[in-house]
Amino acid sequence: MKNWFRQHRYALGSALAHLRKSPGGFVFNIVVVALALALPFAGLTLLDNVQPLSQQLSVDPEMSLFLKQDLKRAEAEALAPTLRTALNDKRARIAFIPREQALEALKNKSGLADVLATLGENPLPDSYVLTLDTFKNNANAGNIDALAERLRALPGVDTVQVDSAWVKRLAALLGVLRLALLLLAITLGTVVIAVIFNTIRLQVLTQRDEISVSKLIGATDTFIHRPFYYTGALLGLCAGAVALASVALALNPLNAAIAAFAELYGSQFQLQALAPLSMVALLALSASLGLIGALLSVQRHLARMS
Repeated sequence: MKNWFRQHRYALGSALAHLRKSPGGFVFNIVVVALALALPFAGLTLLDNVQPLSQQLSVDPEMSLFLKQDLKRAEAEALAPTLRTALNDKRARIAFIPREQALEALKNKSGLADVLATLGENPLPDSYVLTLDTFKNNANAGNIDALAERLRALPGVDTVQVDSAWVKRLAALLGVLRLALLLLAITLGTVVIAVIFNTIRLQVLTQRDEISVSKLIGATDTFIHRPFYYTGALLGLCAGAVALASVALALNPLNAAIAAFAELYGSQFQLQALAPLSMVALLALSASLGLIGALLSVQRHLARMS
C-alpha cells in the first residue's frame, strides 16, 4: 500500500513539474476547456432554479364544477362525498360555493354591482372549487383532462372548467430544456475530451526522448502513463473550477436585471448558485472528462512508441 501511494505521489509531482515548465499553455488550455464547460454549467444552474418555481406554479391546480341551475341546494351540498370518491385523493380540498356567495364576490371584484342588480334574479349556479394535490407533479398534468371528463359525467354537474393547458406547456418546456441541456452537455463534453486529448498528445511528443530513456531503464507502461493521467485530470478539475466560478460571478448582474423584471409581477425571484454537493459532483465530472481525454490520448500515442 505504501508503494502504491509513493508511486501516485511521484506521478502527481511529475505532472505538476511538467505543468510548471509551461504554465502559459496550461492556463490557456484551462480557459478553453472552462469556456466549453461554462455553458452546460450555466444551463444546469438555470434549470436548477426554474425547477422549484415550476413545481410551485403547478402545485394544487384548481377545477371549477358548475352545477345545474335547477339542482336543489340540499342535492348540491350532498354532492361533496361523491366528488371525494371520484377524485380518489384524500388530500384534495373541496369547497362548496353557494350561488349567493358567488354573486357577491362578482359584485365586489368587477365593480358592476349596479348592472348585476338590474338582472333581477341571480344568474349564477352553485359550484364547487376542487383544489387538487395529486397533480402537483408536471408529469401527471395530462391526467387532469381525464379527471374532468369523469366529473362531467356526475349527476347534477353542468360544466367543469379546468385550465390544464398551461401546466402541460410548462411541463413540455422543461422537458425541452432538459433535452437541450443534455445534448449541449454531450457536445461540449466531447469538445473537452478532444481539447485534453490534443494537449496530452503534444505533451507526449515533447517528452518522447524522456519516455524512451525511461523504457530503456525498465520503467513500466503504467509508470510512464500515470503522470499524463494526472495532467488530464488536473486540467479538467481546474477548468471545472474556473467554469463554476464564472457562472457564480455572472449571477450578480443577472440577478440585478431579473430583480427589476420580477418586481413588475410582484415577485422576488433570484437565481441561486448550485448547492455545494452539486458543485463537487460537477468538479468530479470535469476531472473525469480530463482523465478520459488523457487516457485515450496516451493509449493511442504511446502505443505507437512501443
